[in-house]
Amino acid sequence: MDNITIFTEFLLMDVAGSRELQVLQGVLFLLIYLGALTGNLVTVAIIVTDTRLHSPMYFFIGNVALLDLGTISVVVPKAVVNSLTGSKMISLTECAAQIFLFVVFAAVEIAFLVVMSYDRYMAICRPLHYGLTITPTLCAQAAAGSWASGLVYSAMHTGALFWLPFTKTNVIQQYFCDIPQVLRISSPDVQLSESVLIAVSVCLVLACFVSMFLSYANICSTVLKICSVEARNKAVSTCTPQLAILLLFCISMVVAVLGPTAEQPSLRNLLTAMFYTMAPPFVNPVIYCLRNRDINAALGRMFSQCAQLPVRAFLA
Repeated sequence: MDNITIFTEFLLMDVAGSRELQVLQGVLFLLIYLGALTGNLVTVAIIVTDTRLHSPMYFFIGNVALLDLGTISVVVPKAVVNSLTGSKMISLTECAAQIFLFVVFAAVEIAFLVVMSYDRYMAICRPLHYGLTITPTLCAQAAAGSWASGLVYSAMHTGALFWLPFTKTNVIQQYFCDIPQVLRISSPDVQLSESVLIAVSVCLVLACFVSMFLSYANICSTVLKICSVEARNKAVSTCTPQLAILLLFCISMVVAVLGPTAEQPSLRNLLTAMFYTMAPPFVNPVIYCLRNRDINAALGRMFSQCAQLPVRAFLA
């Protein structure tokens, strides 16, 4: 027992074979992060400042944008710093914080996607009851419930992963603290308890996706029965971005869950992790702006007002 080493730091994956490639990787991560940061902040700013977007649907979209911003901010800044400084170390506390926050944001986003599907179902399939059902109070309760469930769920996962010390190895074949990688180097007792939690999580996630599938199936059935082309196009324009975001989220989850747990650093492992950690936060704002007519119009009004500011200042 005296010869057992208890690790308090972890060594992250380094795919780049040279210092130049490390810096290039850091710059690439930084550009992706700045793009996601700008897109999500602009989305939130538009929804907050434009009174035409003060509705339940855009309240939920704004929250999802904040969650995307949190998800990428948990992982990428540390990876950028490590790449630019040539460091590969992360402390045990930082690793636990990364896993806790990443799981919180992912779990809360799933809950919000379920709520958003119900919101669209009520708006399109039960329009006469929408105003009475989807009230500001209900929206606030749904948001609070989503955050509470995400915090509890993440605390259970993080506690199950870190309740015993790490003695096997401190090498994580990933550029951040990923649950499968941390589980790989954990003790058998930790692996058993976490496996039980993962099994329960799969059941809960499947229930969420069944609920969303039923909502969107009813929406599609209702949209096909609408006679007015304008009303049908409006219904499609409000649902298409959410469906695209849901599809991207599902694909990233499948890649994260079903992807092989790497034993050696590889470019494939790096690209896979980049897809499910960076792609949704980076692409989602683009989907909002291109596929949602109201946000697209609000973005145009915001740019128009910004362009008029120098003219007004000059005239003053």
